[in-house]
Amino acid sequence: MRALITGITGFVGSHLAHLLAARGYEVFGLAHGPAPPALAAFEVRRLDVADQGALQSALQEIDPRLIFHLAGLAHVGASWQRPGDYLKVNFAGTRHLVAAALKLHPGEPPPRILFASSAEVYGQVTPEDQPLAESRQVEPRSPYAMTKACGEVLVAENRGIVVRSFNAIGPGQSRQFALPSFAWQLAQIHLGKQEPVIRVGDLSPRRDFLAIEDAVEGYLLLAERGVAGETYNLASGQALAIGDALALLKKISGVNAEVAVDPGLVRKIDIPLLLGDIRKIEALGWRPRKSLEETLAALWRWTLETATLEAAGP
Repeated sequence: MRALITGITGFVGSHLAHLLAARGYEVFGLAHGPAPPALAAFEVRRLDVADQGALQSALQEIDPRLIFHLAGLAHVGASWQRPGDYLKVNFAGTRHLVAAALKLHPGEPPPRILFASSAEVYGQVTPEDQPLAESRQVEPRSPYAMTKACGEVLVAENRGIVVRSFNAIGPGQSRQFALPSFAWQLAQIHLGKQEPVIRVGDLSPRRDFLAIEDAVEGYLLLAERGVAGETYNLASGQALAIGDALALLKKISGVNAEVAVDPGLVRKIDIPLLLGDIRKIEALGWRPRKSLEETLAALWRWTLETATLEAAGP
C-alpha cells in the first residue's frame, strides 16, 4: 500500500517512515526542507503545506491510500510569538490537505487520513480529573493547541482518525524541546564545551512521556485499525515531573551539573499535569513497551555521539 507522510523529516515522521517501510509500505514524504541522508531511501518532495495548489498536485501524483499528517509547527512556547504562522501551517495546511484528499477519486472513498494532534488541546485540567479521556471537552490554552483543536474537527468530520499524542521522546528529537535540550547541555558539559550549569524553564509540570518507538507503532496501528472519525490518546499512562526526568537523565549521563532557571525558557502558560487515559488504544492491542529509563538512555547515547561528531568538525 502507498503511504504518504507529511512532515516526514520531523522527529516522528522519520521514525515512522522506517517503520512503514519495514512493514511493507511504499513510503512517500512531503517536507518543508531538504531530506537528510537517513531518508535517502524515500521519495521526499519539498513543499509548504499552506500552498494549496502544490499540495493538490503532489497528492494527485503520489495518489496515496494512507496519509499520516504530521507536518506542522510544534513548539508551544513559540506559538505565542508567531500565532499567524501557526494558524497558516497547522490549521490552513490541514484544511488544504483534507480538501486535496477528497478530490483525488470523486465517488470513491478518499485516502485514510491520520492527523497528529496533541494532548495540549485538553488545556488546564485539575489532577483530580486526570487521566484525560478522549471524551473530555477540549479547552486549548495556547495558539498551538488552538490550531490543533481546529484541525481535529476538520479531520474527524471527514472520517479521518485523530491522534492526541502526549510527549514522545527519543533519539533525533529537536533541541527546542526540554529533554533533548537537557541531554545536549549535558553532552556539552561532558565534552568541556559548556560550564557545568544546565539552563532550564519550569521543571514542575508533570508530563506523560512515551518512547518514540512505541509512539510510531501506535500511529501505524491506529491508521490500520482505528475507527474512522474517532479520536485516540497516544501516551504511556504515567506522568513524571520534568525535573525528575532531568534528574534521571543526569544519573544516566554521569555528568555533574547545577540547574539554573532561565526566565526566557519559562512559558507564559504551562499546564501543570498532562496524563493520558490509554484504554481506548489499548483495546486495539497496543501498549507501551519501553521504559522511560531505557528511552532516556537511548536519547543520551545519540546526543553524546552527535555532540562528539560536531565537536570533531569536518
